[in-house]
Amino acid sequence: MSAPSPTKPSLADFWRDLPSAGQRLLSVIAIQFIGTGLIIPFAVVYLHRVRGFELGTSGLLLGIPPLVGFLVVGPGGALIDRLGARAILMASLAIAMVADVLLAGASTIPLAAGALVLNGVGQGLSWPAANTLVGVLIPEDQRQRYFGVNFTLLNLGIGIGGLIGGVFVDVDHLWTFQAIYLVDAFCMLPPIAVLLSIRHVARPPRHHHEHPAVGYLEVIRRPAVPTLLILGFMSAFVGYGQLNSGMTAFASTVADVSTHTLGLAFAANTAVIVVLQLLVLQRIEGRRRTRIVGVFAAVWAVSWLALGAAGLIPGTVSASVLVCLMCAIFGVGETLMQPTLPAIVNDLADDHVRGRFNALSSATYQLPSMIAPPIAGGLIDAGLGWAYIALLLVGCALVAWLAIVRLEPQLSPNVNGLRIAAEAVEKS
Repeated sequence: MSAPSPTKPSLADFWRDLPSAGQRLLSVIAIQFIGTGLIIPFAVVYLHRVRGFELGTSGLLLGIPPLVGFLVVGPGGALIDRLGARAILMASLAIAMVADVLLAGASTIPLAAGALVLNGVGQGLSWPAANTLVGVLIPEDQRQRYFGVNFTLLNLGIGIGGLIGGVFVDVDHLWTFQAIYLVDAFCMLPPIAVLLSIRHVARPPRHHHEHPAVGYLEVIRRPAVPTLLILGFMSAFVGYGQLNSGMTAFASTVADVSTHTLGLAFAANTAVIVVLQLLVLQRIEGRRRTRIVGVFAAVWAVSWLALGAAGLIPGTVSASVLVCLMCAIFGVGETLMQPTLPAIVNDLADDHVRGRFNALSSATYQLPSMIAPPIAGGLIDAGLGWAYIALLLVGCALVAWLAIVRLEPQLSPNVNGLRIAAEAVEKS
C-alpha cells in the first residue's frame, strides 16, 4: 500500500514551531526593508537631479556597490565561518548605516563614491551572513518556508517604502532625499537589536576548531556544488540581472512604454509576491525542489515572451498592459525560486563551511548583476531586441535542464525537499 500523503503544516503551525530567534528575526524584516524601498527607486534621481552629478557619472557611481560586494563576498564567507554569522551580519548592518548617513551628506563625487563603497561592503557581507544565520538557527524542515516568508516580508517592506517615498520626496527639496537616507539608516537598528538579543550564537562555532581549514576550492569540488553554482548564476542572469536593467531598457525603448507604466509594472510584481508567496509555500512543501526550479524557469520564460510581445506593438496601451503582465508573471516565478535555491544551499552545507557555501551562492547572483546590463544594452542598442528575448528563453531552458537533468541526481531526497514525504513513509 502506498503511504498516506503527509499533512502540510499551516502557517500558524510554522510560526508556532519556529525557534524564538527565528520569530524575532522575521518580526523586523518588513521594517528593515521599508528603508530599502525608500531609496532604491530614487538613487539615480538623487545623484543626478538633486546633487547635480552628470548622468554618466551617476551611473558609474551606482555601479560601485555591486562591484565592491562581489569583491568582498569571498573574504566575507571565510569571516562568517571564523567569527560567526551573527557578528558579521551586525557589522554589515552597521556599515550600511554609516553609508546611508554619508550619502545623505554626499555633496561631492568623492564623498558619494566613498559612501557607495561602504554600501557595497555592507551588501556583500549581509546576504551570505543572513542566509548562514538562517541555516544555523532554523531546522532543516522549516528552512524552505522561512526563506519564503522572509521574502514576502522583504517585498512588503520595499513596497511600503516605495509608496511612501513616491509621495514624500521632492527634487526641489534636498532635505527630503536626505531624510529618506537617514530613515533607511534608522531602519537598521531594529534588526541589530534583535541580533544582540540572540545570545546562543554570539560566539564563533566550536566546530571551527574541530575541523581542518577548508578553502573555497575544496567546497567547489564537493558533489553537486559546481552544478548548483552554475544553476544559481544562470537563474540570476535570466532573472534579477535582467529585471533591473534589460527589462526596463527593452520596455522603454523597444516597447516604448512610459516611466509611469514601469512604476506600475514593478508595483504589480511586488503585489503578486506579497499576495501569493504564502499560498505557494503551502503548495510546494514536500515536493522536489529541482522540479520547482524547472517550473519557475518555465514561468519566467512566459514572462519574457510577454515582454517580447510588447515590443511588437510599441507605444500602445496593449504594450503597457503586457509589460505590467510580464512583471506580474515574473513575480510568480520569484515565489517559487526564493524558498528553494537558498534552502538547497543550506541543506547541502556543513555548519563549519556554511558561510563559504552562502558566499559562493551570493557571488553567483552578484556577478550577473554586473554583466547582464552591458549584454542587454548592447543587443537592444543594436536593434536586436528579438535576439535579446531569444537569449533569455534559451537561458530559461538551460536553468530547467541544469536543475532537473544535472542537479537532481546529485542531491539526496532530504536536500531536494522530500523530507516530509520520507518521514511519512517511515511512520506508515
